Amino acid sequence: MRAFSHNVLLTIFWMLVTESFTLANFLVGFFISFLLLLLARSLFDPTSRRYFTLAWKLPRFVALMFWEILLSSLQVARAVLSPRVRIRPGILAYPLEARSDLEITLLANLITLTPGTLSLDVSTDRRVLYVHGMFMDDPKAVMSSIHHSLEKAVLEVTR
Repeated sequence: MRAFSHNVLLTIFWMLVTESFTLANFLVGFFISFLLLLLARSLFDPTSRRYFTLAWKLPRFVALMFWEILLSSLQVARAVLSPRVRIRPGILAYPLEARSDLEITLLANLITLTPGTLSLDVSTDRRVLYVHGMFMDDPKAVMSSIHHSLEKAVLEVTR
């Protein structure tokens, strides 16, 4: 967090020097400060260096989430508008690779955000997440999809 606080302080300094207190100037200053700190990242301790890797991973994570929400929204819309009922609801027990409270909570919320799925509960030993889905024709495919897209992205951002 030291790197982030340095970034914000340098951005405030930038805004004071340029005497412009607009959102656009804040974003420019934040970007310039980030680049300066990126060049000086060897001066930070290893825990602060995580800020720089997270800055590259976070936009990919957000883009993946929008993509997953778009795809599942289209799948739900197609099922709702289709004259044939193709909905096969079910509940599956998804084995978690995530261990921390943050990772499990983030994954459960992301699953719930995607249309057609809902996180129900976490086992008492925190190793299994129970998920309800509208399309459970192939539970292994659903588990594989959760593992390879959502959980992988969550673990990449949090670890």
